[in-house]
Amino acid sequence: MTMNKMIMIAFAAIAVAVASCGGTAERDYVPAPPDYADTASWYRADRGGEVDVFYIVSTEIADYDAPGHGAKCQVADVARDSIRALLLQEMKWVDAHYTPEGVNFYSPYYRQISLNSWQSDSCVEARFPVAMADINAAFDHYLQCVNNGRPFVLMGFSQGAKGVVELLKRIDADVAERLVAAYVIGYKVTEADLATGAFRPAAGPDDLGVTVCYNSVRDTGCAVEQISGGNLLCINPVNWRTDAAEAALEDTLTVACDPASHLLIVSGFKAPPESYVLPLIGREGNYHHMDLLWYAPYIKQNIARRALQYLSRPRATKRAA
Repeated sequence: MTMNKMIMIAFAAIAVAVASCGGTAERDYVPAPPDYADTASWYRADRGGEVDVFYIVSTEIADYDAPGHGAKCQVADVARDSIRALLLQEMKWVDAHYTPEGVNFYSPYYRQISLNSWQSDSCVEARFPVAMADINAAFDHYLQCVNNGRPFVLMGFSQGAKGVVELLKRIDADVAERLVAAYVIGYKVTEADLATGAFRPAAGPDDLGVTVCYNSVRDTGCAVEQISGGNLLCINPVNWRTDAAEAALEDTLTVACDPASHLLIVSGFKAPPESYVLPLIGREGNYHHMDLLWYAPYIKQNIARRALQYLSRPRATKRAA
């Protein structure tokens, strides 16, 4: 698939609406939560594998009219076919491009908050609890009824990566023992996050139970506060280094961590801004939406490597790690 086609796929799922982010009073219609005992609340690929990927999708909706309610809705109604189709498109794409052969893939439909909500940290924090309630319920159901004690990978992009961060804050120690790695793609892990939960910064390509995090930009002035403000983790998903050593990405692109800002600096990208700038909150030189596209083959290979590393350990070592 060419880069232009990949960019088109990324933006086909975004419904662009220009609306301000109001207070909680603006959100006077909230759809009912999914029932995760119902298989319709999931995209599942059970392959009989020894390892799972639990993936949380990114923001795929903008504010929309809630028919019959006379209100705007800022959270996804996953009972609506049009909204499910947007989430399903990402689920299928990530499964196809990120999941190693023979690895199981599970991704829940959830009441994600709209793209409009990401215009400020305060708006995100006011609305995200609805989304996180679903993510928690889905993960709990997955652990109790689906996982069957297997090692697993947590992964999310953008809003989904925030969900991964929040899951890591509450994960039980015995469950954390089965965590192969957590991939926080295109979001931040802050000092406050690191003070709680199961966070161990990744330091290389095959350490286990660690958190992989990166945010791609042209330069440090292109960061978006809501996505990477206060971030303390960065590892290069091409060469798996945390220093400033450059790695060739594709075509003429190079990528390197900036240890001072904890941003991933990408050089040589010549596409026009309108082809990659995220609507409403993006800016030229912030490559947020490319974080899912550029590194897919590297993350897929890395999941396979870490999974093999986990499965190759003696059983007693797995329990003690």
